[in-house]
Amino acid sequence: MTDAAELLDLTRKLLAAHPPATTDRADFLKARFDAGLAWVHFPEGLGGLGAPRSLQAVVDAELAAAGAPDNDPRRIGIGLGMAAPTILKYGSQEVKERFLRPLWTGEEVWCQLFSEPGAGSDLAALGTRAVRDEDSGDWIVDGQKVWTSSAHVARWAILIARTDPDLPKHRGITYFVCDMTDPGVEVRPLRQITGEAEFNEVFLTGVRIPDAHRLGEVGEGWKVAQTTLNNERVAIGGMRLPREGGMIGPVSRTWRERPELRTHDLHQRLLTLWVEAEVSRLAGERLRQQLVAGQPGPEGSAMKLAFARLNQEISGLEVELRGEEGLLYDDWTMRRPELVDFTGRDAGYRYLRSKGNSIEGGTTEVLLNIVAERVLGLPSEPRNDKDVAWKDLAR
Repeated sequence: MTDAAELLDLTRKLLAAHPPATTDRADFLKARFDAGLAWVHFPEGLGGLGAPRSLQAVVDAELAAAGAPDNDPRRIGIGLGMAAPTILKYGSQEVKERFLRPLWTGEEVWCQLFSEPGAGSDLAALGTRAVRDEDSGDWIVDGQKVWTSSAHVARWAILIARTDPDLPKHRGITYFVCDMTDPGVEVRPLRQITGEAEFNEVFLTGVRIPDAHRLGEVGEGWKVAQTTLNNERVAIGGMRLPREGGMIGPVSRTWRERPELRTHDLHQRLLTLWVEAEVSRLAGERLRQQLVAGQPGPEGSAMKLAFARLNQEISGLEVELRGEEGLLYDDWTMRRPELVDFTGRDAGYRYLRSKGNSIEGGTTEVLLNIVAERVLGLPSEPRNDKDVAWKDLAR
């Protein structure tokens, strides 16, 4: 299946059989998945048709024009952008068939159990343990994770845990799918500077994971995690936006609608940031075109770096532009939202929330190293712990 005309015909047949105006939203999404029109580059039977990734735009445009519902990608972004490509590459056929459909339709929300209090930037130093139960073959997991977006609404999680402390830190890790409804999983909110708690800390006590829910080989979890992390940075930094989409949109509208707030200095800064935002948007388009040829590489780290810096600088400019109004904040109520809404809140929220952009999805410092070493080919930093068993590392 490589022809745009055939895909268009299949899309129109889907619309004819399931008219969006009269079909239940969930039923429509399930029918779309079963027709292979969810992500057309996935294999047949798993939401795709084995078609070129570039042809997804043909399907999306036709469905949007017909008023068809989407799967609310912002709410299920971790599942779509991180869990799905990892499951597709490393999951068994049974795992793919079990998880991909409800993941894409949004019936099951996913979260990511990677970072820990002592292993954030140095993720490979993680200490959450997974020990094999010799009788059942299951894995028993104990530990703590932190900064977990959507853990309070997630049904499943992608999890990395240490399975062999006698090996160096990158080699003794295994990757699992964790059931967030297990009685050993405790989710606690982390209230942020915005007043909300979209992040959480997660405590794992005797959580039992069947070996069938392992992704990749035992001890190869770091390699599997690279698929997740590369896709995560593309998902965060390379999202598709229209011109003046994202953070540059609100400040541009304020500039046009409130001429009394303008100054020459703010004008020059806005012009600079507008151009940089447009350059970043077009670079994201090019990155997505490159994905057609294969898996995302370290280039996604550069996009995520630009995303964080631009968001913080643009939101800071917006607060300055609004003057005294920029110091106001709409609501400090403690909430546990399902998604981050940058454009639906006021300037104060955007300014505060964007501070987290340089931490989540890989800290700026770590991503600068990745770009330096894997994109520019500069020498790696000396790593004295590379061949030391994890259990012997100073903590």
